[in-house]
Amino acid sequence: MDPMNRGPEEFGQDRRDDTTGSGGRQRPPRDQYTPDFGQPSPTLARTVQLVSGDYLLTVNPVDGSEIEPCPPGERPGRPGKYDATERAELARAARPPLPPGPALPRLPLLERQEERERLVRLLARGRSVRLTGPSGAGRTALLDQIAEDCLDIAPDGVIRLSGHRRTANDVLHELFGAVYNAPLHRPDRALLLELVHEIGAVVVLDDLEFGGAALDELLEATPECAFLLSATPDVAAPSADSHVEEVFLGGLGRGGSLELLERAVGRVLTDDEAQWAGDLWFESEGLPLRFAQAGSLLRQRDLLRADPGAFDAFGFYDGPGAAPVDASFDAEDGHDVPLPSLADGAAPAALLASRLSESARATLRFAVALGGEIPHQAHLPALVGDTHADAALAELVSCSLVTAVGARYRLASGVQVQLEAAGYGDDTVEYARTAARHYAWWAGHPSVGPERVAAESDAVLAALAVLVPATTPPTEDETSPSVELARAAAPAFAAGLAWSAWERALRSGQEAARLAGEVPEEAYFHHELGILALLGGHLDRARAELEASIGLRGALADKRGSIAGRRALALVADRSGGALPGGRTAAGEEVPDAMYEESASPPRGVPAAYPLPEPPRVPQTVVSRQAPAAASPAGTGKAPTRKSIVGGTRRNLVAAGAGALLAAVLGTVVTLGATSNNDEPPSDRVGTNPSATAGESGGDLGADTADQEDGDSGAGSTSGPTDPGKDGIPGTADDPAPSTSAGRPSDEPSGSKKPDDPTKSPSKSPSKPPSTKPPTTKPPTTKPPTSSEPPPSSEPPTSEPPTTPPESSPDTSDSASSPVGSAPVSSSAAVSPSGSGASDGSTVM
Repeated sequence: MDPMNRGPEEFGQDRRDDTTGSGGRQRPPRDQYTPDFGQPSPTLARTVQLVSGDYLLTVNPVDGSEIEPCPPGERPGRPGKYDATERAELARAARPPLPPGPALPRLPLLERQEERERLVRLLARGRSVRLTGPSGAGRTALLDQIAEDCLDIAPDGVIRLSGHRRTANDVLHELFGAVYNAPLHRPDRALLLELVHEIGAVVVLDDLEFGGAALDELLEATPECAFLLSATPDVAAPSADSHVEEVFLGGLGRGGSLELLERAVGRVLTDDEAQWAGDLWFESEGLPLRFAQAGSLLRQRDLLRADPGAFDAFGFYDGPGAAPVDASFDAEDGHDVPLPSLADGAAPAALLASRLSESARATLRFAVALGGEIPHQAHLPALVGDTHADAALAELVSCSLVTAVGARYRLASGVQVQLEAAGYGDDTVEYARTAARHYAWWAGHPSVGPERVAAESDAVLAALAVLVPATTPPTEDETSPSVELARAAAPAFAAGLAWSAWERALRSGQEAARLAGEVPEEAYFHHELGILALLGGHLDRARAELEASIGLRGALADKRGSIAGRRALALVADRSGGALPGGRTAAGEEVPDAMYEESASPPRGVPAAYPLPEPPRVPQTVVSRQAPAAASPAGTGKAPTRKSIVGGTRRNLVAAGAGALLAAVLGTVVTLGATSNNDEPPSDRVGTNPSATAGESGGDLGADTADQEDGDSGAGSTSGPTDPGKDGIPGTADDPAPSTSAGRPSDEPSGSKKPDDPTKSPSKSPSKPPSTKPPTTKPPTTKPPTSSEPPPSSEPPTSEPPTTPPESSPDTSDSASSPVGSAPVSSSAAVSPSGSGASDGSTVM
């Protein structure tokens, strides 16, 4: 049920008070002696969901905002434009509110006809114009008149915007919001540029505070708009390539100044007043604001001349800055009140304020404390403590002490400095603290919409700017007003799509929480800053802010806040395309690729360090070469990168074992070949002696070599002819033990296997009858098991193979003992046709 519209059943009144069970829910009996103290309902938290680019943002003021990729069903469609009636309504809402009381007279626009016609003509041609003039020259009044003249020029009408404390990106988003109907939708940069590119309107931008490249960016993004920009001379000028027309607006002439003063007073000036106005024109260079304020001084003088107690009803001010009043009375001329001095005419704020009501003077003190910002008239009764304090705004407007800036009012040019000199800024911190506590209560109230809070953002941020540097750790019974205000206003700014104010409030709140020592609030502001950075695409900044928030909340055992932070941090990791630092995911799980290399086994297992010995009675050993590893990428020299490759000390152990195995096999084979004493080869075996052919020189008898070792191939591979070795036996180029069996007779021991098919002999010439010279058998060679990396040391293994016996004393035994640590092998080891041994991939058994 709706908590604001509760039905009768929630009060136990459904079906009356039926206790028999026939009428519905039975109402429990109540103890008549126990008073019914109802528990107060908790304050509702204002949560708002909005779409920003590809994200769905849930603004949660309790634990922190939550962000997730926007589901397809939640994505808004392409926004449509407002019609003419809706635009007119928005334009009226964007104007500053009218002060209560009778309507004030509107001063005429004097001596501005030439500038007015020129500006309208340029805007009608689609040209952008910058109107430059000093503060108080009447730029805002001229813009109001031109806006009325250009209503029918552009298809999207005239759009009034304020550039006060706004960036180019802020202006683009405000322009989008003034033309397109897109509630709770903040488009990303690409969509924003696409939409504002289609806007065709006359944009009147007052109080511009940026220029140069930022202004060029704004103009390039809106090629179909004609801008009328208003700025002071101290603002950076447009670039030379922007093609913006410059129009300078100066002061009024002497005649125009006197006419404006008469319109402000409402009567013809006397000779003394005209002389005084002439001196004022020379002093103020004809600024219209000075003559509007001078007209207020003369009106006050007329009231005092008619009645010396005219301002007593408002609590006449007699403090610093008050003007002396001559109460002398003349029956004919009435009270004699002198003209203000020339200094008072040039700086009239203190004198004008001294004749205002107490509520108006209190409002001025709040304005001075807030950096010139006037709180909305609806807040004045609560701030000042007077139920009729909203009428103070009318007094300030009639005296020209405030001026309109967008939809708000500010102190007019120079008034801030003049009031501070008169003592209105003595209690700045106290007035700012009072405003902060009021705005914190108001912004956090559930009945206040975020749009209303966003409209009051300038005053809220001004209060934070004053209080944050003066923040101190609060006592046990109170909280820091700056932290409280930032905590209440920041979610409302986010929900109201005032993200520039949102960022400023978060940074002010984070600094205030740090100074006040309020760790939970500091964690909240870090979290929100991380969310804002993620929405803006600044992933590194978002990661830093979220990690800081998670760390603080982890120390506070804030489980819900930590979960919200980790979810956002996981989204940052997903957008950045990698795991979080430390080899762990955002949820704290270990990333598989971040494990140490020693923690995984190789794909084919870890080979044994030493061969397993067979029983001595078995005179046969099968030797095989380990299957080669996968080919490495070109140019890398390593196997494909896998984290499971053996590394560290285990890799050294495997390499040492492979070397020991190779040494044992080679030693056994060499020993068998050297001790063999067969005189004649079998009749069905092709001899190993080369056939006699004509030498290359034609004079000697050469030999066709049958085998030549290739440096890159395995044992037994055939290649072209080489130089004959000793006794015509070709040598091997990569034999690890040279001169071990060259020229030695070889005998086939008993019990050996049948030789291979003669057709598989590597000889390249026709077979000849065996010669009388005893043939020798070529010992098979094997390569060590291939590995992705060479052994770290090239030293020979401890099991050194025995050297070849002398030629003159060959061993005639049929078998020989294997080296230490290896199994005995037979002289008839099975060899594949390629000479590399068995190719089944088996290891030593």
